[in-house]
Amino acid sequence: MVGPDMENLLLVILLFPLLGAGLNLLIGNKVGEKGIGWIANAATGLSFLTALYVFFVSGGCQTGLTLSLIEWFHFGKVSIPFSFYLDGLSGLFVLIITGIGSLIHLFSMGYMHGDKEIKRYFIYLNLFILFMLILVMASNYLLMFVGWEGVGLCSYLLIGFWYQNTSYSEAANKAFIMNRIGDLGFLLGAMLMAYHFGSLSFADVFPQLSQFSDTGVLTTIGILFFIGAMGKSAQLPLFTWLPDAMAGPTPVSALIHAATMVTAGIYLLARTSALYVLAPLALDLVLYTGLATALLAAVIAVYQNDIKKVLAYSTVSQLGLMFAAVGAGGFGAGVFHVLTHAAFKALLFLGAGSVIHGLHGEQDILKMGGLKKSMPVTYLTFLIATLAISGIPPFAGFFSKDLILVTLYEAKGPLFFGIALLISLLTAFYMFRLFFLTFHGSSRNDKEAHESPASMKTALIALAVLSVVLGFLGLPHIFAHPLGLSNLLEEQLKTAMVISAPHLSATTEIVLMVITLTAVVIMIALSKRKYGSVQSLMAEETKLTTLEKWASHKFYLDEIYDKMVTKNMDRLAQFTQLWADELIFHNISSLSGRSVRELGLVMRKIQNGNVGSYFTAMVLAMSLILIYFIFQ
Repeated sequence: MVGPDMENLLLVILLFPLLGAGLNLLIGNKVGEKGIGWIANAATGLSFLTALYVFFVSGGCQTGLTLSLIEWFHFGKVSIPFSFYLDGLSGLFVLIITGIGSLIHLFSMGYMHGDKEIKRYFIYLNLFILFMLILVMASNYLLMFVGWEGVGLCSYLLIGFWYQNTSYSEAANKAFIMNRIGDLGFLLGAMLMAYHFGSLSFADVFPQLSQFSDTGVLTTIGILFFIGAMGKSAQLPLFTWLPDAMAGPTPVSALIHAATMVTAGIYLLARTSALYVLAPLALDLVLYTGLATALLAAVIAVYQNDIKKVLAYSTVSQLGLMFAAVGAGGFGAGVFHVLTHAAFKALLFLGAGSVIHGLHGEQDILKMGGLKKSMPVTYLTFLIATLAISGIPPFAGFFSKDLILVTLYEAKGPLFFGIALLISLLTAFYMFRLFFLTFHGSSRNDKEAHESPASMKTALIALAVLSVVLGFLGLPHIFAHPLGLSNLLEEQLKTAMVISAPHLSATTEIVLMVITLTAVVIMIALSKRKYGSVQSLMAEETKLTTLEKWASHKFYLDEIYDKMVTKNMDRLAQFTQLWADELIFHNISSLSGRSVRELGLVMRKIQNGNVGSYFTAMVLAMSLILIYFIFQ
């Protein structure tokens, strides 16, 4: 079914976002605000339609499509092509990026209405889509790193979009710098891979892994790649940038920090699954880090009052669950949760954006309430997303979370299942806390709320539909369908321990499912009882225990990092400036200058203009030369 020119369509997928950014740069001022928005929307929409065509016409991309353009680098025996590769795994991510990205572009037209810098906004947004596509479609780790850095740059530009606000600029700097720490790990891992395998191309490296006997090298590469994933996907200890990144426009939070960029770390590990299953120590590190991050972020989210901060810590927590699944060998389970999470978390962020838009910029959930009647579409779609992330059937999150929980139970036992279940219960509690405080009860805001415009509501409804239907890809009979996740990922993740549905007995799965659902429903009821009325709200929120105050202040992690890392680095920089720069380098450069000057003064005395002196010096020199040759 794959035509001879199908590979060329990979380039078309990439060129549409680039074309959109270029057109807006050239003619954006002439076409006006609506024209800018529609150009950006058309670019991502056409890219999505092209990807959809390639994905289905090529039979789910199971065979893989490769487009090689030029030989990019050649040093020694290492040759790195500038080429792109699309298979089931990368194809799934391409559909997420362009599909969810198109809806977020549509939402942005209403949300950013009236902003004087809307042209710059949509150019950044299109460029982000371009670099994210390069990241997931690259056929080698070096080209993937180009996309990796590109999305980091675009993230920096979009977080600090309203750069006139100093705090927003500082948040952008923080995100950029913390991501560079992780990027160093990625780069070192790629260098080590090139040294030992003579290539960075997937097609060259992966076949060599089964014959490679040095487990220590594989473990080191796996850990270094995971450090890169820690930064990009906000895992301990590099996760504190993500909540601050909410400084940018809310659609940016939905696109970059919920649906696409932060899942790049999961993609990196899933793409490298053939290496990780041969490096169990690296996988264990992924598992423990993911669970610790998920639990810590879930506890913090319970005590946040900024609507976007709650969702930010929720994102960190959900990413931790994905990493935990991958660390338990469930690469398919982790990728499945990426898919469903992209829909319902983007919907939550856009729903939050609709609320903020309707309340003229208000983000404190303690100052909301009673929005159910004034914002019915936002209310209903937000409820669907909240049910999905809480794991209530038949919404998408139920299927992917259940797969993660069962995977952990089967691979690691009841303890790890219990920790993941606790995280899921906390998720249900803080999400319904957010939901009840925002939409139920009486209004605690003097601003008159209004429903969002049509473009924003259309995006919300489309994401709500996806938050329901995507979960059914996880049903066993659909999972094994030619276009189901099992078959899409089989070739790419064939070495993974858990690809399709886990192999527990039906009775065990049903018991685990019933336990989980019962506990989640109880947690939702507790949340409703505690936050369903304004009277109990104020009393509870002003009486926090010491531990709860720590959680509300994010366990003072930023303060700890500032004291232990930032200030010590400042001291080191001051020491280096004083002793190395001023006392050593400054004196060396000064000494060299003085030496030349003194030598010039000496030589000036020799050049006195007296012909007799020159003749005498010439005779002495000739005499010395003659004496030398006589003795020789």
